[in-house]
Amino acid sequence: MQKLRLCFAGTPAFAAAHLAALLETRHELVTVYTQPDRPSGRGRQLQPSPVKKLAEHHAIPVLQPPSLKSDEQQQLLLSLRPDVLIVVAYGLILPESLLEIPKYGCINMHASLLPRWRGAAPIERAILAGDEETGITIMQMDAGLDTGDILSMETVSIEATDTRLNVEAKLQLAGTTALVRVVNDIEAFRLEARAQDHAKSTYAKKLSKSEALIDWSATATAIDRQVRAGIGRSPAYSFLDQQRLRILEARPLAGTSDAPPGTIVEMRKDAFTVVCNESLLQVFKVQLPGKGATVVTNVLRSRPLLFAPGNVFGAEMPTSS
Repeated sequence: MQKLRLCFAGTPAFAAAHLAALLETRHELVTVYTQPDRPSGRGRQLQPSPVKKLAEHHAIPVLQPPSLKSDEQQQLLLSLRPDVLIVVAYGLILPESLLEIPKYGCINMHASLLPRWRGAAPIERAILAGDEETGITIMQMDAGLDTGDILSMETVSIEATDTRLNVEAKLQLAGTTALVRVVNDIEAFRLEARAQDHAKSTYAKKLSKSEALIDWSATATAIDRQVRAGIGRSPAYSFLDQQRLRILEARPLAGTSDAPPGTIVEMRKDAFTVVCNESLLQVFKVQLPGKGATVVTNVLRSRPLLFAPGNVFGAEMPTSS
């Protein structure tokens, strides 16, 4: 196994896990690219990305350009003489002029079974679509959006109760293992690369805020997927008793009700049940404005009538008369 000069580009914790795996190999991490520091928290102070924190901890030079399209950035990458540039959830587009600079080009670890779910939100889209499996694809990057030849692919299951965080954890384990295997034998994997079937592609566009708003006229199964897909990033929400309420854990129930969609029809000490389209949804965990996530039992101690039968969720904040 030859020792390679690696550049790495990534930003969130998911990417940092892959950088950590590469740090355990004999390869040399020449530099790390990550997005510029972003304001975060109540004080809106600039915070470094998880990838930057890890790189600095290991004394790896960090670059944070707002774009890679300039001639200066291309010349800088040339000067680093990388064998491979590895991209994992970086968040910036690599211009075509950069792709051929490394000896073995640029490779990307993408969180789906390409060509299904190309784009920014593959995990969320897989859950929303009811996919029973997803996976990771390591591809040779080209000028298109997640269209490059496949070097390696691993499948993971999506269980009926899996949230975005659960699925991401499975993909992280599969991805870190596969990435190290590919980098350790990059020439052999490039020789066996296969083209994607572009006719089977689907696009995983980034979720909009409006997609987190619950439509109670949908089925309980669809709303349950919406809840699970939003965990950790864009929590599903609705309005009840003049306030916005996040729904964080729920389960479809067999049965129906003649009450209008959004109506609470049953309240137990640990859950309440809401009418959906020819189905019912049982809710176990919520988040009230300005509060932390909590189980329904805790909310009922302080507000015993909030989830009383007959109360109705709405699609928007009611206006006072």
